[in-house]
Amino acid sequence: MMLFEPFQLGTLSLPNRIVRSATYEKMADDDGFVTERLIDLYRDLTEGGVGLIVTGNALVHTSGRSVPQQICIHNEFYSAGLRNLTAAVHELGGKIVVQLVHGGRQSFPSMLAGAAPVAPSAVYEPTLKITPRELRHEEIMQLADAFGAAARRAAEAGFDGVQIHAAHGYLVNEFLSPHTNRRNDYWGGDEERRFHFAEEVLLAIRREAGDALPVLFKLNAKDFVEGGLQPEESLAIAQRLAFMGVTAVEISGGIYESGPVTVKPHIKGPETEAYFRDMSRYFKQHLKIPVILVGGLRSRSVMEDVLTSGDADLVSLSRPIIREPNLPKLMRGGKETADCISCNACLRFFRIPYTHCVALEKERKKTS
Repeated sequence: MMLFEPFQLGTLSLPNRIVRSATYEKMADDDGFVTERLIDLYRDLTEGGVGLIVTGNALVHTSGRSVPQQICIHNEFYSAGLRNLTAAVHELGGKIVVQLVHGGRQSFPSMLAGAAPVAPSAVYEPTLKITPRELRHEEIMQLADAFGAAARRAAEAGFDGVQIHAAHGYLVNEFLSPHTNRRNDYWGGDEERRFHFAEEVLLAIRREAGDALPVLFKLNAKDFVEGGLQPEESLAIAQRLAFMGVTAVEISGGIYESGPVTVKPHIKGPETEAYFRDMSRYFKQHLKIPVILVGGLRSRSVMEDVLTSGDADLVSLSRPIIREPNLPKLMRGGKETADCISCNACLRFFRIPYTHCVALEKERKKTS
């Protein structure tokens, strides 16, 4: 099967085409340091057979903290723990890249010591019910540099690459999107200027971490809000990134205020799987770099069809691997469909102590 064929992702030789999509673990300690629970999770994922692991969202600057117990990479203090994490994965033969993120306007004030979230423009965020503070020019440059410094720390800690979270309404996506970027200066006003922050982030990464480090971008093909990013502009962004040497793009969609678009519930069969597939196909038709598809993949046959049809080069899973960390190994052995029921209880971050399959926990309690 193509799903289990090796794949060359830039300089990374992957054993198969299954990516563990970045998933917030809520397993760092309260100060963002790596814990043994977090390391054990990544050992399980590696032993479970995934071709490439993308970590949960790692914080690059304290002004962008969006969730509690989030991995931190904004200071050298965290490097020792991050080295222990990558060592645990590499000892088992795995590959791991760290997702770098700033929460932007989707950061809870309770996570910011009461300060207002920051964003390209002061556009009201209806989910958090708050208007962010518009960033000043010098602050924007500082945040771009923060991504670069985080990438350097990632390389020094042994990560095999980085992924920039430029989707789902977080800061990089906010600069790219006409919905959240209403500036009329160097940082916004048309497609080219809205791209400048992503460009500066990538340039900062290359200055700090060198040209050899694989850099992936997670992109919204569509924001699913009025006035937001549309596939045509998003493709142009991906083409610019490819020209600048980005290794691959992962295609997703949606922001907080667009509702349950990013992680759709009630995936009951193949007809409701791979809900960003049309957009992935569109990107594949116009890009020469690898395209990774995420979103509602549950069955081996659908994943295989995505790959053999050329709609994506790799497939990316989150919720199914929360329930079954060894799902790739199980599918290689013949399992057809993931056990995940898409209830999204694993996403209720403020209600559960750490990210895990709540449905499986309930099932076990019933039988015990």
